[in-house]
Amino acid sequence: MIQNLRLSSSPHVKDPTTTRRIMLLVIAALVPSAAASILFFGYYSGILMLTGTISAIAAEAIAEILRKRGLKSLTDGSAALTGLLLSFNLPASVPIWVPVIGAFVSIWFGKMVFGGLGHNIFNPALIGRAFLVAAYPTLMTASWISPVLTNSTASGFINDKLRTNIESVVSSEELDAMTSATPLGLLKDARRVLSNPASTDLQKDKARGSIQTLYSWETIKNMFLGNTGGSLGETSALLLLIGGLFLCALKIVNWRMPFSFIGVVFILTWLIGGTNGFFSGNPFFSVVSGGLMLGAFFMATDMVTSPMTDKGQILFGLCAGFLVVIIRTYGGYPEGVCYSILIMNAFTPLIDRFIRPKKFGIQEVK
Repeated sequence: MIQNLRLSSSPHVKDPTTTRRIMLLVIAALVPSAAASILFFGYYSGILMLTGTISAIAAEAIAEILRKRGLKSLTDGSAALTGLLLSFNLPASVPIWVPVIGAFVSIWFGKMVFGGLGHNIFNPALIGRAFLVAAYPTLMTASWISPVLTNSTASGFINDKLRTNIESVVSSEELDAMTSATPLGLLKDARRVLSNPASTDLQKDKARGSIQTLYSWETIKNMFLGNTGGSLGETSALLLLIGGLFLCALKIVNWRMPFSFIGVVFILTWLIGGTNGFFSGNPFFSVVSGGLMLGAFFMATDMVTSPMTDKGQILFGLCAGFLVVIIRTYGGYPEGVCYSILIMNAFTPLIDRFIRPKKFGIQEVK
């Protein structure tokens, strides 16, 4: 029996896992957090997520038509995932046109300008978010709303507990203004008051009361479950953790990246993140606040913009976590996840250049 010899280019060993399957699994891992967002902030948050997803698909379709490449790339699910992740980074009260603009910036300037999927240097969704923060800072950083399930404020506090801690030194107007912030924003404001030599004793008392409430287990519990103010998909640390572990179990996400990212934030916050010297920070508050869980499991682990090797992923996570703590503690912006990941995206080619897998069958000549 004569068998024909088949000649083909590499790779010769193939895996049934496709780009489309990976994207769909990541979207599936985000569904619980999306459902929680609708539960906590109302049906409008679902409209924002749907708008962002559809806009990203439309942006990629227009780009592909202009490049005369057809619409085949739309089937891989990457555009839909970008739109959903961008929506997760938006406050629940932004106008409907915000995710539209953000999606077009994400796809056109974060992805297509580099040549499409697999060629982009930076995470497209974070490019869109960074643009929106720069273009519409008030909408993106000062338009938080309270969860609808309980009498929690936008910061995740229970009103009675917050009043018990600081009502004696704060007027009702100041209290209402203070509780409209997110937890990280309120912590940043309290730090400014305590570090300002011109602050009065009354202002410092208010700041200490705020920090005491922020660090309470009741507040941390609300933040862990998601019953707190923040962006649409970043509030429930529990559901994001479940989704992230699901992807780690399927080996779609390299567990070394998110755990090194979160681990260094935990340790450094405890070490230098407090207001009473070393080892006075609350690492549990820092881990469940802001977009850390979303960034660590779903943004930093983007296969295109993260290092290829295990050691490279660990280095990426450690450096990104370090930048988060520095920005949160010493920077003017209360959150640093977005910018830490974008900065490390720029270093990914350098990391891949110097941290390479071992070549088998080759002996180094000394």
